[in-house]
Amino acid sequence: MESLPEELSPDRMQGYVDKAIEMAMEYGPQLILAIVVLIVGLWIIKRVVNLTGKALEAGDTDATLSKFLCSMVSIILKALLLISVAGMVGIETTSFIAILGAAGLAVGLALQGSLANFAGGVLILMFRPYKVGDFIQAQGESGTVNAIQIFNTILKTPDNKTIIIPNGAISNGNITNFSTEATRRVDFVFGIGYDDDIAQAKAALQAIFAGDSRVHDDPEPFVMVSELADSSVNITCRVWVDAGDYWGVFFDTIERAKLDFDAQGISIPYPQTDVHLHQAG
Repeated sequence: MESLPEELSPDRMQGYVDKAIEMAMEYGPQLILAIVVLIVGLWIIKRVVNLTGKALEAGDTDATLSKFLCSMVSIILKALLLISVAGMVGIETTSFIAILGAAGLAVGLALQGSLANFAGGVLILMFRPYKVGDFIQAQGESGTVNAIQIFNTILKTPDNKTIIIPNGAISNGNITNFSTEATRRVDFVFGIGYDDDIAQAKAALQAIFAGDSRVHDDPEPFVMVSELADSSVNITCRVWVDAGDYWGVFFDTIERAKLDFDAQGISIPYPQTDVHLHQAG
């Protein structure tokens, strides 16, 4: 009868069995505990993420930011859980954590511009200096906010151009929001000639404002002489209107003032230069 290979001899097989039993006795409880911790940890993480989402929703947080924050919480907690479970089964995690830290630093340095835009997007979505539908001015651009994304804000200009501005630049700069308040003040400056009747011109302007239902009575329209300029007497007018009526009142008033001034013989002077020629000798 042919003899068995040395690796399959009864003594060797018994040694393998004893070693397997020894390892099972040593690492089995740790492995079972790690599996239990993993299952329970995933359940707890799910509950935490759900509670975070509900808290953000109750706080009227933007839906885009809410989903992103919940996703970030889930990823971070799961990464910590996996590192903890790996340590429980005897895997050395110190080097692993160091590698992750170095990789994170390298990625952060490479994407510092994008991270700045991301941080700006989070701040904008949290503090809401503007919202979708507002007309704003930022970074030298003006337009209606069409979308607020994590990295960019998208504006639509009145002539239907799309402008994409990085959130990092917006969050670190000045923002003018024209849609925050329900009312706005419209300012005008009308120049009349020095020979014209100031009282007549003021009465004409006041009549224009009184006849426009869009102009508010409170505060009442302001019509006063503001400057004796080089070629005109300037009359400043300030009226309050609903925010949506701003441009309509602005353009209509300028046209109406010109027509009424012409009808009443009130001149609107323009800069003139007198040239005097002197003959030599």
